[in-house]
Amino acid sequence: PGRGIKPSIEGDRIVSDGTTILGGDCKAGVSAILEALESIIEDGVEYHPVELAFTREEEIGLVGARNLDFNLITAKEAIVFDGEGPVNQITASSPTYVGFDIEITGRAAHAGVEPEKGLSSIKIASEIITRLPQGRLDENTTMNVGTIEGGTVRNAVPETTTIRGEFRSTSIENLDGLRVQITDVVKEVEKLFPEATIDNHLHVEFETYTLTDDDPATMRVKETLKGLGLEPSMKPSGGGTDGNVFRLNGISSVVVGMADHGMHTVREYVTIPDLVDAAHLCEALLRTK
Repeated sequence: PGRGIKPSIEGDRIVSDGTTILGGDCKAGVSAILEALESIIEDGVEYHPVELAFTREEEIGLVGARNLDFNLITAKEAIVFDGEGPVNQITASSPTYVGFDIEITGRAAHAGVEPEKGLSSIKIASEIITRLPQGRLDENTTMNVGTIEGGTVRNAVPETTTIRGEFRSTSIENLDGLRVQITDVVKEVEKLFPEATIDNHLHVEFETYTLTDDDPATMRVKETLKGLGLEPSMKPSGGGTDGNVFRLNGISSVVVGMADHGMHTVREYVTIPDLVDAAHLCEALLRTK
């Protein structure tokens, strides 16, 4: 639930009223950036050239970043405020994300009068889903069936059903294996229901990356954090951010925490001291002295 958000301050936290998300993902990051810029302008100090990219629809597949005209950007390094937790928490790695859409066409019929003439696409979908692995498959790999859409009314054998899902991993071998497994499952079920049509579409939404110890942008962020009295912490992430897309376009990007916790839930909150630290990091990176 993301409409009608009523933020308030409770102690050192910014929270919603418990009926909606807070929306700190990524508004907390935006606020830290804007506060840092305002502070620099107010102080009248010199600062490095800076370009801001505020993108849309990051949650549903990095849509804004993937459609960004990178000819408009000259920067070769970027800091992305989109991580969970405090700003000293750096995303060490991010997986490749592969989405899949399986479209099943059976045959419609009246469910009470002549069900024998029908071929249920929902039943076929269930055969596929039960054969697919789901959840955490290993330390670096996950798979999920997210939505099932099929049928029109309860008294008709459903003609069409669509399964939408995803799998993620930092392992190319695992990704290739899951691609093959999905294809094999579809072929198996096609043999069980030869009169049905099953179309399987796989598409890569973003590619994996792993930060190296000698990455200049990462080293700069670490040094700046230490200068602020914050100890850098490198942690892998199972999610993707605009940083994945920026890196594909030649921009060395570092994703840091933005003080947000419990993302995508009504229990979401932003810790104010950590949000202040995020603004301080942004300001320190921009100042020339």
